[in-house]
Amino acid sequence: MRVRCLLLAAVLAGPFFAAAQSRRKTAEPAETPNLVNCVRGLSDCDISTLSPDELKQVAEASKKRNLNYCLDGSNLCDPTRLSPPEAGSVQVARYRRTRDKCLNGSASCDPLLLTDQDAAAVELSASRRNFDKCMNGTPTCDPARLTSAQAATVHAASDRRNLDRCLAGSSTCDPTRLSPGDAVAVKASVARRNRDRCLEGSSICDPLMLTPAEKKQVRTESERRNLKSCQTGLPSCDPLALKPEDLKAARTAFQTRNVDACKKGLPACDPSQLTGPDMAAVTADFQLRRTRLERIRSRPKP
Repeated sequence: MRVRCLLLAAVLAGPFFAAAQSRRKTAEPAETPNLVNCVRGLSDCDISTLSPDELKQVAEASKKRNLNYCLDGSNLCDPTRLSPPEAGSVQVARYRRTRDKCLNGSASCDPLLLTDQDAAAVELSASRRNFDKCMNGTPTCDPARLTSAQAATVHAASDRRNLDRCLAGSSTCDPTRLSPGDAVAVKASVARRNRDRCLEGSSICDPLMLTPAEKKQVRTESERRNLKSCQTGLPSCDPLALKPEDLKAARTAFQTRNVDACKKGLPACDPSQLTGPDMAAVTADFQLRRTRLERIRSRPKP
């Protein structure tokens, strides 16, 4: 029985709650576009049309916006509008930004605004950055700011970079900075590069730097390249530098190329170099081509 009474009361009270909700919605005025513009601080705001409550909303939004500007360090900040607690928060945020700039090595850092503890941390950070620059050979390195231990480490790193440049044959190598052991290693590296250039037939080869064994090896490689050039008919062929057996092989290769050129009717053909069998082979090729051409011409047109 009690449950039925409760259900009946809920049904009867429903319309009254709905009517109250409807009256509440109609009582709350909707935000106008002008109010939205004023709250957001837009240029389209017309404060002359705002009600006292709306002016209060706009003022609160403006104060909050100014506080955010000040906290972010914006040029739009007006510090005269801040309350004492807000000014304290802004000072804390400003100090934090200054400290972060100094720790990151920003040019806009003002270390005079820092506490002694933070200034020491900034100095340590700057020392580490300068040490890294010196280790990498950066032009902005300041050697005067290095400690004795750091200077020794940087000098060793610089010597290693110079050694690497010397081993690679760089023009920026400074041989006067090499230790006796490093100088020996660099000299051996230079000799190896010169030997390789000589073996490749490079124009910057220095034969005077070659050992007797290397000279023999370079001479053998040069003869091999010259023989290959002569066998393939390259302009770089020097037949006078060929050995008798190599000259014979080069002549055989030339004879073969000449026969092929004559068979194909190429300008490189030298008929005076053809033997009787060669001329017969060339004549047979020409006769075969003429026969094929006549067959093609004699075919009835479709």
